[in-house]
Amino acid sequence: MSGERTTAGSLEGSVLEPGRSLETAALRRQRLSVGILISVVGLLLLGLLAATHGTARFALSNAFDPVQLPTVSLPGLPLVLVCGLLCVAAGAGLLTGRLAGRFQTLAGTVGGVGFLVGFLTWAAAGRALPFPVSNQIAQTFAVATPLVLGALAGVLCERAGVINVAIEGQFLVAAQAAAVVGTVTQSIAWAIIAAALAGVGMAALLAVFAIKYRVNQVVLGVVLNLLASGITGFLLDQRFSQSNLNSAPVMSSIAIPGLSKIPFIGPVVFDQNILAYLAGISVPVVWVLLFKTSWGLRVRSVGEHPRAADTVGISVTGMRWSAVLVGGVFAGIGGAFFILAATGHFTRDFTNGSGFIALAAVIMGRWHPGWAALMAIFFGFATELGSQVQTLNTPVPSDFLQMLPYVATVIAVAGLIGRVRPPASDGEPYQKA
Repeated sequence: MSGERTTAGSLEGSVLEPGRSLETAALRRQRLSVGILISVVGLLLLGLLAATHGTARFALSNAFDPVQLPTVSLPGLPLVLVCGLLCVAAGAGLLTGRLAGRFQTLAGTVGGVGFLVGFLTWAAAGRALPFPVSNQIAQTFAVATPLVLGALAGVLCERAGVINVAIEGQFLVAAQAAAVVGTVTQSIAWAIIAAALAGVGMAALLAVFAIKYRVNQVVLGVVLNLLASGITGFLLDQRFSQSNLNSAPVMSSIAIPGLSKIPFIGPVVFDQNILAYLAGISVPVVWVLLFKTSWGLRVRSVGEHPRAADTVGISVTGMRWSAVLVGGVFAGIGGAFFILAATGHFTRDFTNGSGFIALAAVIMGRWHPGWAALMAIFFGFATELGSQVQTLNTPVPSDFLQMLPYVATVIAVAGLIGRVRPPASDGEPYQKA
């Protein structure tokens, strides 16, 4: 019943409406929270009707695409009105319980798509420039690349029972390592290797204190983030800013022959840099590792029931160490992206909380590599949306637009995903009897 089993002994706190299947209290809270959210954004769209004028234009190609697709023009006011009414109707259906159960996902989808289309229509209506759809999608994949890699690191760690709040610190240390080694060698390959090793080094610190010394893992993650911020900032101020050690090469995009020529899809998906492709390949690789190999089975077993795993001869300590270190590789590569895909220069704390967004993607993705990657792409979309909307000169303050990914993170984790169950022993130190 939507992923939650209800037994005869757990009927207390459940709601049974006439003619409907049993709804647990947790599912009811999720339905109501989603209904309230969709209703609020629907009313927000209706409130924007007074500021909607003219036609909204959406550009499906940028100026450099070999195949120029037409710009789509849509009536601004009617479309915002329809989207607002759809959101209000979907929210009301959820709040009244008429769209519960299997219809809840449909209502949430209608509300989410309706708000997105309505908001973009309002933002583009009557503007001198069209909304760049192709740029939005292409940059979404670029922004989401480190988030996907960081989320995979978090999934690997937490499936083994180790909470990894230190993804942000792994990003920072790996980025600085990529900047230094990339500058010295002028090699992108060596810069990526150095970043991966730096990520493993931070993962080793996490493993030592979390697994061996059984330190509270949430507090430990915060401390490691502060340590990474302090060390990278100190080295930047005392060493790298006074020497020529902060000018790494920047990756160029690699167009996949044939696929990159597909109109619209080709330029935005199949013309990315090597780390973007690596992030895409890493998702099925991690899925295979966790669910189709004996190593993955052992990792999941020590995350769910370490005592039972130890009883059958599985080394809980060894498996947790291996999962954390492998996760460090992915986090390190994600940190390299900030340097090698941008300016090639490291600046203080320039990851801007991306590690915490990656951690939110892990939770929203229910500790599954595929779903976590999709959530990372969602956050990448929200991040890039703020940048693209700014080009339209909307009356929305730029500071609010820059807050969009963080607001989306809080709303999604707090209300949309409902109650989720992490691995049973996630965050619990294990001591051999």
